[in-house]
Amino acid sequence: MKLGSLKEGGRDGTLVVVSRDLSRAVRATGIAPTLQRALEDWENAAPRLAALAAALEDGSADGVFDLDMAALAAPLPRAYEFVDGSAYLPHVARVRRARGAEVPESFYTDPLMYQATSAGFNGPRDPVRVVDEAYGIDLEAEIVVVTDDVPMAVTAEQAASHIQLVGLVNDVSLRNLIPAELAKGFGFLQSKPRSTLSPVFVTPDELGDAWRGSKLHLPLLTHVNGEWFGAPEAGVDMQFDFAQLVAHAAKTRPLSAGTIVGSGTIANEDTSLGASCFAEKRTVEALATGKPVTPFMSFGDLVRIEMLDAEGRSIFGAIEQRIERQQAP
Repeated sequence: MKLGSLKEGGRDGTLVVVSRDLSRAVRATGIAPTLQRALEDWENAAPRLAALAAALEDGSADGVFDLDMAALAAPLPRAYEFVDGSAYLPHVARVRRARGAEVPESFYTDPLMYQATSAGFNGPRDPVRVVDEAYGIDLEAEIVVVTDDVPMAVTAEQAASHIQLVGLVNDVSLRNLIPAELAKGFGFLQSKPRSTLSPVFVTPDELGDAWRGSKLHLPLLTHVNGEWFGAPEAGVDMQFDFAQLVAHAAKTRPLSAGTIVGSGTIANEDTSLGASCFAEKRTVEALATGKPVTPFMSFGDLVRIEMLDAEGRSIFGAIEQRIERQQAP
């Protein structure tokens, strides 16, 4: 099934079940008012939501309406926790090699992960607002999973059963602010503004054979200003699968229902498949020619991130948003 949230009913939106073709929806408030509430009672809510999804598909559901993507908030307009990994080592290796650094051996056995911004997410058609282009505005096309309650110290095998939903994220980065922040040795803050989530999240069974081994085996397609930017294969070159990432996040603390776990920027060894962020593209250019050629993003640029199934149908709907100037208060 596919789940989303309307921009109504307060900060956490109103839970809707969405048709497989993303054209129709029905409010699920009789089951749970918000997606967060559904995840907190997932064992009971999921079967009822699945039944509503079946009724939506066969035409027997009441209150069905045509879906307007602009009316959607993020599926989770805010989350208790968003932890983002960096599971694609080709991306890590290139960036480090460009600055003359080796990949530490530990990166192959222990995932990279940081605590990301979760107090608010942009909806799929909301703009990305930034104060200054000089910050180095970058997109990052990634996959996320959403968990139910995860106990502390679960194994990866146990963690797999706690992955309840899958979606996409544009994990926006301000690249020119990152070096000074990381030099302090205390992680990201100002360089990581709010991210944007796909129109809907889906249950893993909705993905069919594309979901296996706790990985999503499809290309993640990005366009910038209508031009193809990249379509790396998400199931290839992923050093740590999502079950391993969830287990890593839960090593010393339980995870609350509704926790979002990100894959990190999708990247392949095969650079002909393009990139999922400008930093990756610029690094490839620097390694090939001695310096990056492509600038970071500018106000007015349009980003589109989407994943299609084997028949060319959009699975999660498209993140489609412009980069806009944020005026000072």
